Order: sequence, then C-alpha cells, then structure tokens
Amino acid sequence: TRIVLVEAGPRILAAFPEKLSNKATEALIRLGVDVRTGTKVENISGNLVSLAGGETLESCNILWAAGVMASPAGRWLGAPTDRSGRVMVNPDLSVPGLKDVYVIGDAAHFPTADGRGLPGVAQVAIQQGQFVGGNLRRRLSGAAERARFEYRDKGNMATIGRSSAIADIGRFEFAGFFAWLLWCFIHVAYLIGFRSRAIVMIQWAWAYITFQRGARLITRF
Repeated sequence: TRIVLVEAGPRILAAFPEKLSNKATEALIRLGVDVRTGTKVENISGNLVSLAGGETLESCNILWAAGVMASPAGRWLGAPTDRSGRVMVNPDLSVPGLKDVYVIGDAAHFPTADGRGLPGVAQVAIQQGQFVGGNLRRRLSGAAERARFEYRDKGNMATIGRSSAIADIGRFEFAGFFAWLLWCFIHVAYLIGFRSRAIVMIQWAWAYITFQRGARLITRF
C-alpha cells in the first residue's frame, strides 16, 4: 500500500509548535508515508487527484481531511454565518436577534482576536456546554448570568500511530510513546461512566498486545 499525504501549508499539524509538527512528519515517514507539504490539491475527479504544478496521483481511495462544512443550523435559524456555515454568536453564545437560542461547539463561530474563531474540537464544545448550562441554572435561581464565555485552552494532542503521538500542553511539549500514553489516558478519562472507561481500556490493551487492526474490510475476489 502506498500512502501519500498532501498538505498545502508549509508543514502538517500547523496548530502545533513547529518542533512537534516536525516530530509528527518524521513518525509518518518512518511508517512509509509520502509526506508532501507546500503542495496544493487543485482538483479531485474520479480516481485522480490533480496537484499544483501539473502532477496527478491515481488512487482508488482518496480521503479528504482538510475540513468540513458546519451543520445547517445557521440556515434553519436564518442567522448570520461564516464561510464554513458556522453561526456567528454573541459573547454569551446566544444567536443575534433570537431570544433564548444558543449555538455551541463546531456549529458556532465564537469571536476571537485573530478573527478565525475557536476550533471545532471537543474541549471547546465541552466548555461552551458547561457555560450555557451554568447560565441557564443561574437564570432559574435568579442569579446574574455571565456575560461572556471565556475559553481555557488545555492543550492539543494528536495520535500518529501505534505508540506515537504529540502533545502540546501549556509550557510542555511531548512526542513519542509518552505522548501516546497521555493521549490514551486523557481520552479515556473524559468518557462517561466507569464501565465505559474499563471496557475501552480493555479493548485498547487487547488490540495493542495482539496487534489487532482497527478495521475489517470485505473485498470481492
């Protein structure tokens, strides 16, 4: 199997520090991945991927991982949206012009200083859900509501493959096996219920020990 990773930017995982981005690139190359940065995809047609410069890649399996459109919530609400379709929300996560309507997570464009908005990741959605839930609870109890949502960045993590990951947590940067263990334990910790955590830990441990593959493919012979 030949795997080609095409990235239009100068490096992969640009949200991470350059050092960790380079570590991820090295890990992918060790796995046999052909990493091409600074290369833009101009067109995808059938089994062909056209790259800037005139090169084409032929493949039966083309995976697009450069972002998706947001949910159509903005159209349902008739609310202003950004170019990705995310609803432009107020500082308290409410929808402009709509009383008692809130949008959170990757369906919302929360204003930031750089104008890009918060990323559509789980920790953003969790904190926004807690904020809106807390405000509703304050309203019901007669207490003053918080006027602005404040996001606390707890760091970024990305798994590269078996025993390989990168983690950017505050002032600390990790790569390799330790970062992979950290990634595993943090993801399990956020699962709901002891039973769910235990089952996932057992399944992951068994898959790791037995080199079990994560996918089962049925092909025609």
